[in-house]
Amino acid sequence: MTFENIIKRISQLLAVAFMFLMADVFYLSIKGFDWVDGNLILVAPAEAAVPVSTEMPVAAARFEMEPAFVLGNAEAPVTIYEFSSLGCSHCSDFHLNMLPELKKEFIDTGKAKLVFADFPIDAKSMKAAMLARCMPADKYFDFLGLLFKKQLNWGLSFKTEKLLAGYAATEGLTEEKAKACMEDDAVAAEIMAIRQDGMEKLGIRGTPSFLIRGADGEDLFPGLPDYERFAETINKYLPVNK
Repeated sequence: MTFENIIKRISQLLAVAFMFLMADVFYLSIKGFDWVDGNLILVAPAEAAVPVSTEMPVAAARFEMEPAFVLGNAEAPVTIYEFSSLGCSHCSDFHLNMLPELKKEFIDTGKAKLVFADFPIDAKSMKAAMLARCMPADKYFDFLGLLFKKQLNWGLSFKTEKLLAGYAATEGLTEEKAKACMEDDAVAAEIMAIRQDGMEKLGIRGTPSFLIRGADGEDLFPGLPDYERFAETINKYLPVNK
């Protein structure tokens, strides 16, 4: 084989390898991953949802998750699943402005409980979600509130992980422990499984989205409904109303 033919064959092999690589990158990208600094990480296949109050039909496949943390009485008759990203501004609006009122009227009274279903829309939100899961159960939702309050700070920073670790330090987590939490592959897999289930079984594509479930049914809201619609739906599934 001549030198010219060898070069031609190598070029053909490289072209084929490049095509396979591009196909692989495309597949990973639509699944929510990308290469950053030599690491395969989650990026943003979903977009932050705009506030809406239109209900969506719930998919036939029933969404289920084993909640790591629950806000309220675990035996409450109504469950609010909040599909949320810590980097989403509308999610922050819900936590800082609407949740306190919902908590007072429905959660603290034992009528409903809230389950936070991680649905990160970018790599920074993923790191924040992973870190939050290292919090003790009694500090988890307070830490989420802190992350939402500081959202612009860590979300726009070039030193996001350092800032996140600093917030965790105020709750007693060492920098080493915080770093380990943000690199825990098992936790990342759990979060991705919840996210994937939400997409496949409920058709969720943006944050926040809410699934309100009672013994007799469930309603799905894409985006952030107004308080009246939220309250109306929760009341609909309370046993005393049947």
